[in-house]
Amino acid sequence: MPEPTRIPAERRRRRPTRNGTVLTEELIVTAALDLIEAPGGNALTVRRLGTALGCDPSTVYRYFADTDALLLAVADRLIGDSLDGFAPTADWRADLREFGVRVHSSVLRHPRLAAVRASRVTAGPAECRAVDTGIGLLLAAGFSPADAVRHYRAFIDTVLAHAALDADVRTLTAQQRDQQDRSWRSVHGNLPAAEYPHLHAVRDHLPEMAGSAFPDVLDLLLARLAALSPYGAGGAGGGEVTGGADGAVA
Repeated sequence: MPEPTRIPAERRRRRPTRNGTVLTEELIVTAALDLIEAPGGNALTVRRLGTALGCDPSTVYRYFADTDALLLAVADRLIGDSLDGFAPTADWRADLREFGVRVHSSVLRHPRLAAVRASRVTAGPAECRAVDTGIGLLLAAGFSPADAVRHYRAFIDTVLAHAALDADVRTLTAQQRDQQDRSWRSVHGNLPAAEYPHLHAVRDHLPEMAGSAFPDVLDLLLARLAALSPYGAGGAGGGEVTGGADGAVA
């Protein structure tokens, strides 16, 4: 994927807006995120963004080529936020678990951007640091460079896919969520044993189907990686990842 279009610095606005604010990419990203998460649905348009910033809407294009580039910048901001304060240790498996939980939780905090987070490459600085950190953890587990990249892709795609699914479930109405819960209890849980012997055998556990599978899937994925790792579940012999989201293999 080509890198998002960068706007030359000389084209950016330096005079204060009507609100007395000098625009920056960071301010525009913050305002865009506020509009996306405003009550009543996604309210992000260039016109509304101009109103929120107190500037002519066309000014936004001095910083971002289009709204898609702006969305990617917002997504990159959230990637950085998700790993803020993350400090890898010598235990690559525990670190990778925390890494995955942080990413999953971040997507749930911003469900309207779940699809962007799950399907797009931002090519921004936060994403670059995050990928560097994740691959570094797998290198610390003893995987070869090729395997570290392959396993990271499987890991992060699994985390993001479940995050997007769980975020979508969170957007359901209370009535819709109640309908799903009741379906597992009163429909699937009460099917006749003669026709559905396996569902009947596990009927007392079927209500668990209404919850998120992410914790179990994460455990299964980490267990598989530990089984494949030359160093097992710990970090012995594989080097330590240092520097948080800016980490590299030491």
